[in-house]
Amino acid sequence: MNHLIRCVKCDALLFKTPFDQWPEYVFEPNSSPDSVRTIERDDYQDFLRDHHGHRLEELTILEDSFVSEKPYVEPAKVSYFKATNGKENFVIKKHRKKITDPLEYKLIHGDLRLKCLSVEVQSKEIKKQLLAECPGLSEEKAESFIRLCHDILKMVDIKNLERSKEESSHPLEIYYQMDDVTIAHLLRRCRKIFQGKEYLDIEDFINRHRDDSVLLLKATHGIEITQVAEPKKEIRPVAFPIESRKLLRQR
Repeated sequence: MNHLIRCVKCDALLFKTPFDQWPEYVFEPNSSPDSVRTIERDDYQDFLRDHHGHRLEELTILEDSFVSEKPYVEPAKVSYFKATNGKENFVIKKHRKKITDPLEYKLIHGDLRLKCLSVEVQSKEIKKQLLAECPGLSEEKAESFIRLCHDILKMVDIKNLERSKEESSHPLEIYYQMDDVTIAHLLRRCRKIFQGKEYLDIEDFINRHRDDSVLLLKATHGIEITQVAEPKKEIRPVAFPIESRKLLRQR
């Protein structure tokens, strides 16, 4: 089982996992490919030794708080998530420069939020799907419909829209569904451009795709971290902390 452990005095962190005692294998330079040096490791015991006499506590990671400026599959990146000790919330920075580097964790006193930078219509997807489903529709009319979708963005407040279940490969891209009011405005504007069967096809297209990836609005966000002053730390006698003894018994 994984545990996120904080040294209260130093604000140092250890992400305790079942792999803490896995050895490190080092290939010696100028040696045969079969020559490997094994280095025994115990990250948890090293952490306890380095912070002996300090008060330790376990932090709870807040669900759905993970965010990164790079795609999920990118192994070398800077990521952030939130954690709490039950009284105070923290921002945890997780990073490494190379895939061969161990992950490093840094505690930040403050808060994390996502700021919406832009909202866009998925023009290419709309045009491709529209022409495929409405073969009688000209490219010019398809472009007109896309322009209407862009105009609708000017009256949309993303905060009032429901987040879609559609997942993006990038943590900073979030999809939202148009609400009933937005759909009604879009249909009303379509009546000025499309008539007869064309309008019926457009109306059917909107109703069929309003909840899927074609007509979803894609919002791109930026990461904002607000740091606050560290609270004054309580001075306690230097002794082997209760939390350390408890965690030791779990091994």
